[in-house]
Amino acid sequence: MRMYDVILKKRHNEVLLPEELQYIVTGYVEGIIPDYQMSAFLMAVMFTGMIKEELGVFTMAMAQSGAMVNLSNIKGVKVDKHSTGGVGDKTTLIIAALVAACGGKMAKMSGRGLGHTGGTIDKMESIPGLMITMSDEQFINQVNDIGVAVIGQSDNIAPADKKIYALRDVTATVDSIPLIASSIMSKKLASGADAILLDVKMGSGAFMKTIEEARILAQTMVDIGRENGRIMCAIITDMDVPLGYSIGNAMEIREVIDTLHNHGPRDLTHECLVMVAYLLVMSNKGDYHQCYGLVQDALESGCACESLRALIMAQGGNGDVVDDTSLLGTAKYSYDVMATTSGYIQHMNAEQCGIASVMLGAGRTVKDGPIDMTAGIMMHKKTGDAVVVGDVLATLFANDESLFEGAASIYRKAIRIGEEKPVLGDTILEVIN
Repeated sequence: MRMYDVILKKRHNEVLLPEELQYIVTGYVEGIIPDYQMSAFLMAVMFTGMIKEELGVFTMAMAQSGAMVNLSNIKGVKVDKHSTGGVGDKTTLIIAALVAACGGKMAKMSGRGLGHTGGTIDKMESIPGLMITMSDEQFINQVNDIGVAVIGQSDNIAPADKKIYALRDVTATVDSIPLIASSIMSKKLASGADAILLDVKMGSGAFMKTIEEARILAQTMVDIGRENGRIMCAIITDMDVPLGYSIGNAMEIREVIDTLHNHGPRDLTHECLVMVAYLLVMSNKGDYHQCYGLVQDALESGCACESLRALIMAQGGNGDVVDDTSLLGTAKYSYDVMATTSGYIQHMNAEQCGIASVMLGAGRTVKDGPIDMTAGIMMHKKTGDAVVVGDVLATLFANDESLFEGAASIYRKAIRIGEEKPVLGDTILEVIN
């Protein structure tokens, strides 16, 4: 088999055989296939795409290039959830606690922040003492004991994806739907869950800017999962507005705790309840309406809050944070961003809001760079809200006062105020089930 022939075949939009797809991944990881040939193949995929059967094999080959997590010793259906990334997206811990409180099993590996979007693992590390690494045996035992574990991804999960993504990053092939889908799903397949729910974000704060792009990506990932025997569901959610009211690590954990105490933001609570209901359906806990009722009961009874406490304590963290969020710490300085015109907030550029938070220290500006866990933004007004001159739109938090001017300028430009009140719809845009 020659890589030249495989490239030519894909360039002519012919369907590749399973052994050819396996050869591409294995050969590249082992150094048999050079970067320039892999670059040519990626560009061919960019222009001709892949059918779902090809993508299923290609993605599993990427997953099998490293460790494949075996969760068979966990009793019941093991569920996982993945978000394509958004601003203020702190749903993972809320969903994990609710699933466990309803008798489900969530064995989750999460990532760190990427660009303007926050990472679950970074947020978790703002909880005093909490550990995000453990052995496979500890991971499995914890899920069996309390129904949930959330840890960082192993370096040996889908190494082919890491190598291929680095090449895509410098060859203008990042925004290929098949390659995006295979990158995400290779890590999900390697993580061992039986059922996977995908939260595909769409809007100004997401990587997918239109509903059409989000729909294609969602369906492509669902197809990959089904080709490899997984139970799949994708939910397209609105990221034209930051989710909830907080952006930043410790600040978002506060909002997680508020939500599990049943007094969180309406949009955040709504999205989490819907997603957990579908995860419970996938766990064979009943039909959608029955499962939605189970989730509401878990939230209102306080069981979900106790599940979060159990998760934190099992992973070495201080469980008292569930009752006293001051343990998370607070930034030294704050700065109010005021409205300079009156009217209604007609649009928020969520990506720019996220960038403003990064400028305050809440995200990374370089790979593996430091993060200020207490920095971030508390929004007081969002799309649809009425404002008058002098109203506080948001409060910025940082431990360096010199960061406020630049971040405030970016945030102001992200807010558009006009005379007409916008019509707001449901943040759950579509379900692909």
